[in-house]
Amino acid sequence: MRDPSIPEIELPGLTIGISGPSRRGTAHRLISMGLRLYGAHTHYIRPGSHTNVELLDGLVLSGGTHVHPERYGQKPEVSARYDQRRDATDYRLLEQAERTGIPVLGICRGAQFINVFHGGSLCQNVTPIRVHTRHRPLLLPMQTVRLVKDSRLAKAMQGLTIGANRIHSQAIKRLGQNLRVVAVDNDLFVQAIENQSGQWMLGLQWHPEYLLYHGGHRQIFRQFVHAALNFKRGRLEPDSDSSFFEQAPGRSDP
Repeated sequence: MRDPSIPEIELPGLTIGISGPSRRGTAHRLISMGLRLYGAHTHYIRPGSHTNVELLDGLVLSGGTHVHPERYGQKPEVSARYDQRRDATDYRLLEQAERTGIPVLGICRGAQFINVFHGGSLCQNVTPIRVHTRHRPLLLPMQTVRLVKDSRLAKAMQGLTIGANRIHSQAIKRLGQNLRVVAVDNDLFVQAIENQSGQWMLGLQWHPEYLLYHGGHRQIFRQFVHAALNFKRGRLEPDSDSSFFEQAPGRSDP
């Protein structure tokens, strides 16, 4: 399966790590598919893994269990599943990713973890404080999300109002340092964040991997792989021109 809009020009092996739970599920296979559409190889990272981020060209922090509230100075206020081993792994991966400057895409829990890593906090349960939106799981893009005009996300989606899905019951509360909000829903809950430094970093509250049939949401993966390609070229050939996007046959984990 390949996006027909991308020319088949061979590029050096591009490897993107996908951090997730011990057991890989449908969401993680779809993330891998979204990356393979644009020529990337993928490497799955389980909790406790000692993957060397310097060998990667990009990092995805996928969805899953709640981030443990101890990470942002709180005690658990809701009944939820936690995976502190995964929290520790994602923290180490983000530390290395920021040190090396590789592009990072956070999805749902991943976006929340990026915020916590930067000193922000989370609302542990947004259900009772919704006013203009109903809290129910939505796999289809039935949630209205408004984007900031000059953001990476708006450029990828090519519009300022989009439909997104909704699965998680937590949300970003206090914004972390060096981050900015680039999308909100109708209750003004944060739906996307970006960093404000040179590193490419994007966190999404929704799950674009379930919306690969939608051209706009596929563009998120395209933009991310493009950023990873530019980063790789910058490491290999600091003076090279990485202004165009290429496609190569991809290989992924079984």
